[in-house]
Amino acid sequence: MALFPLLASFAVAGGLAAAVLLLALRPARTAGVPEVPGAAPHPRGPRRTAFDTLPPGYRRMLERLVMHAGRPASWTPRKVLLAKPAIALPVALLALVWIRMDPAPFRVALALIAVGVAFFTPDLLLWSRGIERRQKIDLALPDTLDQMTISVEAGLGFESAMAKAATNGSGPLADELIRTLQDLSIGRARRSAYEALGERTSSVDLRRFVRAVIQADVYGIAIADVLRVQAYEMRIKRRQRAEAQAMKVPVKVLFPLMFCILPVLFIVILAPAALNALKAFG
Repeated sequence: MALFPLLASFAVAGGLAAAVLLLALRPARTAGVPEVPGAAPHPRGPRRTAFDTLPPGYRRMLERLVMHAGRPASWTPRKVLLAKPAIALPVALLALVWIRMDPAPFRVALALIAVGVAFFTPDLLLWSRGIERRQKIDLALPDTLDQMTISVEAGLGFESAMAKAATNGSGPLADELIRTLQDLSIGRARRSAYEALGERTSSVDLRRFVRAVIQADVYGIAIADVLRVQAYEMRIKRRQRAEAQAMKVPVKVLFPLMFCILPVLFIVILAPAALNALKAFG
């Protein structure tokens, strides 16, 4: 009998999740204009979906998270919006069943926390993907700038050096450079393409490099000097980050050592002595 409420909650959760998915995917009707099958689109513009009805601030936040994560094909803003209730509803129903067994305040608080975490799980995954991508960009940026510096000093132009580094490299930084070159090839302004390169990532070092390139283009500074200085600074920053991570290792090891390793050592070393003392005095 105890299995029936659990199966019922799973069935209801699946039905509610499917209803939410259908409602979110269904385009909303234009206000004051009835939908006619086979009719041409209304001149006021395309029909709005449920994603377009979100607050602009939250919609921009979702789009920024997806953009910083590299715009994966399986994680569009609309799919993220659909995944949030699809994950939270089953957790909410299971939490409700769990609370009905024993409606204690601790269970209610824990259930609310679990539902909140489940609702924001897609956002947390995108945020984590964006941080991982930023770290890869920061790690590859000094070597990429060195390659571009060598290419420019050998006589290539800045865009040709960027294409050379993007072709020889791999990872998110190479993908972003290729995207920038594609923007330039279709006629986008150079300043706008470089600013979009900085906005698509959350890397502070890459944005600083983009600002330096834009200033060099505006004031006519030799790009080879800018690349050389930026590559030197990025190498210093990468070494400083590595040193900072190495200095954090003793602090991170301290707590596992105190609470996991040392107690076991004390038990292994002192337990035979304690047992012998008990036998001797017993």
